[in-house]
Amino acid sequence: MADTAIDQVNQSYDDANKTQKNVFDLESFVGDLTVEEDACSDDISLEGLQQELEECKDDDVVTNILSKGVKLREYTKGVENNLRQVELDSIQEYIKESDNLVSLHEQIRDCDNILSQMETLLSGFQAEIGSISADIKVLQEKSMDMGLKLKNRKVAESKLAKFVEEIIVPPRMIDIIVDGEVNDEYLRTLEILSKKLVVAEVDPMIKNSKALKDVQPELEKLRQKAVSKVYDFLVQKLHALRKPKTNIQILQQSVLLKYKYVISFLKDHSKEVYSEVRTAYIDTMNKVLSAHFRAYIQALEKLQLDIATSSDLIGVEARSSGLFLRGREPLKNRSAVFALGDRIKILKEVDEPALIPHIAEASSIKYPYEVLFRSLHKLLMDTATSEYNFCDDFFGEESMFYDIFAGPFAVIDEHFSSILPNSYDAIGLMLMILIIHQHQLIMSRRRIPCLDSYLDKVNIALWPRFKMVFDMHLSSLRNANVKTLWEDDVHPHYVMRRYAEFTASLIHLNVEYGDGQLDLNLERLRMAIDDLLIKLAKTFSKAKSQTVFLINNYDMTISVLKEAGPEGGKILVHFENLLKSNTALFVAKLLAEHFSQLIKFVKTRGSEDLSSNPDRPITVAEVEPLVKDFASRWKAAIELMHKDVITSFSNFLCGMEILRAALTQLLLYYTRLSDCIKRIVGGSALNKDLVSISSIMYEIRKYSRTF
Repeated sequence: MADTAIDQVNQSYDDANKTQKNVFDLESFVGDLTVEEDACSDDISLEGLQQELEECKDDDVVTNILSKGVKLREYTKGVENNLRQVELDSIQEYIKESDNLVSLHEQIRDCDNILSQMETLLSGFQAEIGSISADIKVLQEKSMDMGLKLKNRKVAESKLAKFVEEIIVPPRMIDIIVDGEVNDEYLRTLEILSKKLVVAEVDPMIKNSKALKDVQPELEKLRQKAVSKVYDFLVQKLHALRKPKTNIQILQQSVLLKYKYVISFLKDHSKEVYSEVRTAYIDTMNKVLSAHFRAYIQALEKLQLDIATSSDLIGVEARSSGLFLRGREPLKNRSAVFALGDRIKILKEVDEPALIPHIAEASSIKYPYEVLFRSLHKLLMDTATSEYNFCDDFFGEESMFYDIFAGPFAVIDEHFSSILPNSYDAIGLMLMILIIHQHQLIMSRRRIPCLDSYLDKVNIALWPRFKMVFDMHLSSLRNANVKTLWEDDVHPHYVMRRYAEFTASLIHLNVEYGDGQLDLNLERLRMAIDDLLIKLAKTFSKAKSQTVFLINNYDMTISVLKEAGPEGGKILVHFENLLKSNTALFVAKLLAEHFSQLIKFVKTRGSEDLSSNPDRPITVAEVEPLVKDFASRWKAAIELMHKDVITSFSNFLCGMEILRAALTQLLLYYTRLSDCIKRIVGGSALNKDLVSISSIMYEIRKYSRTF
């Protein structure tokens, strides 16, 4: 490689010499020409010379030549001589450095040898690396091939493992299904068996495999064994439900619900057996619950307190109704026929726990039927809610509830059908209607719809019965025998008290329920009692006694309606207006008994203008007897009025109000009389006999203090 470099250097040198010689020959050739010859020559064109000179005017060398006026040929020879001298100097320089060049040549050659060896070595390495690269590429291809095979094998292995797992029947599973007890482990094994049975039916790969033909008989045997075992287990648990004093809800929640998967297993793999279990459960619970409700109803019937019979009506005579002749019940219980009393408390206890009959029986307490009715339906609601939820959780069929409760419903309907036709307690019937309404709200809040139709049916049965009993009360008033009902007593009549208590009770109960039809019926009842009361009042011979009788009855009715609550409405206003009008009538009659002449004079002559009737003026002689009569006995008359009021009116407060109204009216009459006397000529002569207004006011205040 060093020799090659030296040869290249020598070659370059020779080329330079040749080039130099060519340059010199050209110049010598050009040098033979003069500028003038060039300019006159026909072969050389001087066109553009001026432009070139303009372009080269900035060149230092050209400018220097032109400025000196040196001829071109001479200048060329000078340059040639300089180049030759440089060449000679260069040759001498090379000769001088020849040893170094030889040494450099040897070094270059040695380097060339070394590089040649390195080239050989590297070529070997390159060959080896190429071989290794090829090997790596082969290995890479093999690795990719092996990876693909491994992936395929893993997929195949997973599918095969899944296939084997789904189709294989482990000995442990066989032992548990065949010989194991039904417990949590049995349920887990049952789930595994169910999956194998389902996969064998659904998965096409397993369904068409030859392996299934070997395993399928064993799976079928296990299925039959499992079905048989869980059926026996469920039948055993169902028999436990029939045992006396068994808490059904606890058995359902703590035992049966733990094994609800066996029902799912039977549904999926033996619908016939599932139907048998379902039918057995329905039959068992139907009989058990029917027996429980029948026993509970029988126990409740021993606690029943009879409130009313068909003769306990508002318009029926007390003596003929057996009110005082009935010995099987205390007299105090008869007030509940028409008065609500404490019976309304049942509406606040609607959701309280049901009565426990043997505890209530031990305390010898009797209850109105609405209490037993509430207790029975509270038990029904709780039992139905529990059973409805259990059927949904255990069997997944809410509709089973209605098959199960067909028996209990029949038992309750039978009981209710025997009670309702003999119920004449309108207050109790209305309470039962409100109880049913509250129970419907409770079931709605629980979001349990299973009793909707039953409660609607009971409600529909109660309203017609209530309407019938109400109409019986209404008819008793319309058809009442006034002669048998009349008593020679101006105090409130017992029929009116019955009406007042009955109406107040129904008004109070209807506040929350808001039945418009009941309001209309109460209005009809009010019209009937008005007619009857007027007829009873007319049996009194004296008009005053008639008025006192009406006032006493109206006042009593108003008091009862107000005691029941502020919901009297139109009925209360009606009786208040009647009381007001009859009070005014009584006051007029009372004053007429004691001061008829005075009142007659004041009404007829007291308001006359003296100048308007000059022919017949009011004289002292005409007024004097009235003044003296009043002065002589006004206190005694007031005392008689007081005694009359006290004896006539059973309500002391009402009597005092009437007396005060009478005295106030008397004061007005006497004031008008005094004013009239002042206008009479010579009327001052009567001043000594006039009773001062202040004296009368004092007497009125005295009775007001008593009031």
